[in-house]
Amino acid sequence: MHDFLFFAVLPYSSLAIFFLVTIQRYRQRTFTYTSLSSQFLENRWQFWASVPFHYGILGVLALHAAGLLLPRALLAWNNDLIRLYVLEVGSLGMALMALFGLVNIMLRRARNPRLRAVTTFGDWVIYVLLLIQFLTGIAVALFHGWGSSWFAVSLSPWLWSLFRLQPEVSFVAAMPLLVKAHIVNAFLLIAVFPFTRLVHILVVPNQYLWRKTQVVLWNLSRTRS
Repeated sequence: MHDFLFFAVLPYSSLAIFFLVTIQRYRQRTFTYTSLSSQFLENRWQFWASVPFHYGILGVLALHAAGLLLPRALLAWNNDLIRLYVLEVGSLGMALMALFGLVNIMLRRARNPRLRAVTTFGDWVIYVLLLIQFLTGIAVALFHGWGSSWFAVSLSPWLWSLFRLQPEVSFVAAMPLLVKAHIVNAFLLIAVFPFTRLVHILVVPNQYLWRKTQVVLWNLSRTRS
């Protein structure tokens, strides 16, 4: 019964909250679709927080998407042991990069008084959920290896069964507890997502990822009191 609740009911509930709240927020509070940038409040530490976090998480999400959309191609790639090692080590490296960035984000906001003043309770909730997601994902990679292969074999069919509105929980029921925790936390993230500043990634221009660094010119000395 708990497997059914976690892997059949929770996914649909999370997705329903995601779409309904996202649409409602965009229609009624469009101006809140922003990351509320804190670059002007603190800039030096932000680089070591934002850059590794964004590129690391994009890499991890791309590998998950490959397992969902191209499971056969992924399994064919993994037939070669060297390629399998490259994929596994590369994905672990990107997860560690994202974790490094997230930890810096949290420390930056916790240690800087001006940033603490503009950090909401919802921000900390999403940070904690992301932290749990990265830690469980890294733990899965370390203790339940070759995740790219068993993801394509077991989790991909289960996810597609959700899209077909015929959830086949049996694909997930036999998974280790750590993997189940990683999945459940992912859907909690999806449910919380539309309530937080993360919604800005749904409307941010793609050019943001490769745009040139913005140069800020100050008319007055920042050392003045």
